[in-house]
Amino acid sequence: MTMFKRLEERALYWLRVPPEPVPPAGGPGSLQTFRAGRNFLYFRMFLWVGTQIGAIFGLLFSLYFIDELELQIEMEREAASRDAAAEIIGPQSEVEEMAPPKVELIEVEEGIYETVAEEESTDGSGLQIEVVPRDVVHQVFHNVFHKIAPWWLRELPQKIPGDALFWIKLGELFGLFLFFLQFFWSLLAVRIDYSQRWYMVTDRSLRLRWGVVKIQETTMSFANLQQVSVHQGPLQRLLRIADVEVRSAGGGSGEDEKGAGDSMHRSVFHAVENASEIRDLILARLQRYRQTGLGEPDDENQAVETPDDVTQSNDGDVLAAARELLGETRALRGVLRE
Repeated sequence: MTMFKRLEERALYWLRVPPEPVPPAGGPGSLQTFRAGRNFLYFRMFLWVGTQIGAIFGLLFSLYFIDELELQIEMEREAASRDAAAEIIGPQSEVEEMAPPKVELIEVEEGIYETVAEEESTDGSGLQIEVVPRDVVHQVFHNVFHKIAPWWLRELPQKIPGDALFWIKLGELFGLFLFFLQFFWSLLAVRIDYSQRWYMVTDRSLRLRWGVVKIQETTMSFANLQQVSVHQGPLQRLLRIADVEVRSAGGGSGEDEKGAGDSMHRSVFHAVENASEIRDLILARLQRYRQTGLGEPDDENQAVETPDDVTQSNDGDVLAAARELLGETRALRGVLRE
């Protein structure tokens, strides 16, 4: 496990992935971090195992195809060598007298090949036939795949020239190399994809980050947050995980964004085990945010005028203006009397 952890850290370094996102804006001590559920990782591993099994069966079928092609080429060469010997030496009877003991590859049953050798018996009574079976493991492998292979795959080697065998084997070696290369990388990618899902919530905003090769990060403020919902399908209920979807102002309806994935107006806490807890936390902090009118940190030091203060200030200005006008009126009356 330590070695796997080191490979993961090395892969994150090569991909230039930061270890964790920077927390979003919020009050001290209000940050809560959530991760994807463990069952989500187990499900992804299950899919990975199924994919690898399919790839292995594909490789085995390709090996069966090459083996079948080699058998066809070997049987054709034996037939060609016997025909050439008959033309050079003479009639078939003379060939049988002069030729060495025959070694022939025959198909005793469908998909089962054995090498038959004819040797002269020591007592001079005639030919003694010795059956030399092929390697047991090789024969069982060939027999099993011959029975489950489709008809077109069994007949295809008969239509391919023997000169193509070299290139087919070369392609098979390249396919094996690619298989082992993707085997370890895809396993590591599943693990990294799970470990790099970060869901952060503060008292003023939330930040979500996911992705391996392409990192995606979304930050949403409670000032624009409008909707929080939980989605859980049949498979997710079986795995005891769910998705928490949050939408902000301007995100549009669900039908407008159906299949569009995450956007700047929509973010999803993918495959979390405590979906209800996350939803209730966001709703509680959203309500508190709207009730208290939280703003930027600098706003806390600014004085806030209440409606009563504004009314008192306006009344004082009106009274001062009235007194000034009264004084000017009295002064004007005195001048007129004189």
